[in-house]
Amino acid sequence: MDLRTLRYFIAVLEAGSLSRAAGALYVAQPALTAQIKKLESELGVQLFERSHAGVTPTSAGLRLYDDARRLLSDAEAMRERIQRLPQGPEGSVTLAIPFLLASLLMGPVLAALKESHPRVRVFVLDGLSLTVCKAVLERRADVGILVDTPPLEGLRCRPMAQEGMYFCGRDTDGRVARLLRAAPAGRRRSATKPDAGAPAYPLIDLADAAAQPLVLQSRRFAIRQAVEGAASARGVPLNIVHEHDSARVIRSLYLSGAGFTFVPACALNDSPAPREGWLVARVVNPELSRAYTLVTAERPLDAVTQVVVDALTSEARSLIRQRKWMAEWMMRG
Repeated sequence: MDLRTLRYFIAVLEAGSLSRAAGALYVAQPALTAQIKKLESELGVQLFERSHAGVTPTSAGLRLYDDARRLLSDAEAMRERIQRLPQGPEGSVTLAIPFLLASLLMGPVLAALKESHPRVRVFVLDGLSLTVCKAVLERRADVGILVDTPPLEGLRCRPMAQEGMYFCGRDTDGRVARLLRAAPAGRRRSATKPDAGAPAYPLIDLADAAAQPLVLQSRRFAIRQAVEGAASARGVPLNIVHEHDSARVIRSLYLSGAGFTFVPACALNDSPAPREGWLVARVVNPELSRAYTLVTAERPLDAVTQVVVDALTSEARSLIRQRKWMAEWMMRG
């Protein structure tokens, strides 16, 4: 028994005649008659009473008619459901990304992919810059975003974005605020010089920032390395009053007023809402920045990986254009 035979049966019952049903179905009457006889044989019952006037369904035929219509309706609904399934790539991609950048990017990226490509699954490895780099080098990640990383052999590395570093913390007595100066107007847009439409953060010299009580992570962290390297080059000591590896502990310390810290532009959205005593300033003399590199395999990307890369770069570029991420887009093409 198949669906076509059931359709033939329904057509014969509703037409009341094998010849009329054959004409409606565009099949030869002998072939239609053979299909009905085959169905009766399979079910072991007579479905029609035949006469010179046509055919009349038996009680078994009437019961089969109800069941067959329901079955064909379910089959059609199933076909429509399958056809409505989203088309496109299907598979999984592992993405390694620094945790500060993950907070900014991954929510919008994953939500967009769920809407546009629900059959694409993304597994995110977010952690320290060194952890992310290791995952990429060990090929545990299909796509990586690395911080201040030179070209890596056997991998395709494309400059993605560059952002500035900011000095932030609670300045309850206004002592640090007196060290700030306004950013000049009309400066060229760059990672550390946002253009019109971006928040106008004041400036603070690195030497003045370094003299404040600082809460920083240890030297194995990229931000600490960047700050310490710049300060050392200027012969400026860092006044570190708290040193912890935990980013949550550092955050809790500077939010409570225990000291100031340095954060990249991507983390500014995690700062508290502006309030009395809260200070955010762009570090200058020298300007501190960090660069992100998009890393993938050298070979052409498969369709699933390409979908994830496209979503990631599209969202990053959009955030920069909307001034929600004060960075400079570096990727070409």
